[in-house]
Amino acid sequence: MNDRTEITARLAKRLKEERAAKGLSLDALAKLSGVSRSMLSQIERGESSPTVASLWNLTQALKVDFSNLLDQEAEPLPSIREIVSADVTPVIRNRAAGCEIRILSPAEEVGGNEVYDIRFSAGAALESSAHKKGCVEHLTVIDGLLEISSDEQTASVFAGDTIRYAADVEHTIRAAEPARALLIVKNA
Repeated sequence: MNDRTEITARLAKRLKEERAAKGLSLDALAKLSGVSRSMLSQIERGESSPTVASLWNLTQALKVDFSNLLDQEAEPLPSIREIVSADVTPVIRNRAAGCEIRILSPAEEVGGNEVYDIRFSAGAALESSAHKKGCVEHLTVIDGLLEISSDEQTASVFAGDTIRYAADVEHTIRAAEPARALLIVKNA
């Protein structure tokens, strides 16, 4: 099948699907769009290619984007996309800071939204320099008690609590006792 035939077939299929989804007959769509019923029928059967003006009128009548009628259908993505077993989840063991950081987000999310599972030993302090402008961290304490400092403010966060704080300034997470937290880094 050449490109022109493929586009005509795709347009025919999409036009018919959109018309059916809106519950419109050929006659009703003809009245709404100003494109004759016979031309609509030919387009939907793939026997005729509409002019740009006709296609524009049809998209307006159907309230769909022009590109939606021509886009190729993407293969549906599987519901379960990936399972990363614990033994291959990347882990950073920062002995100097007294914590273990499991990287839960995929590598392609670095610089976007990053997710970490952090375990703190007693006396741990994870000190961070400023991230990108507008960066915010969302930390939920799973076990224990953590003290969060961002710029010159400090707050204590208990198990079950969530704190959101600026990460585009120097910030620190401290644990007086063993603790665990889920950290989401949201870059602007």
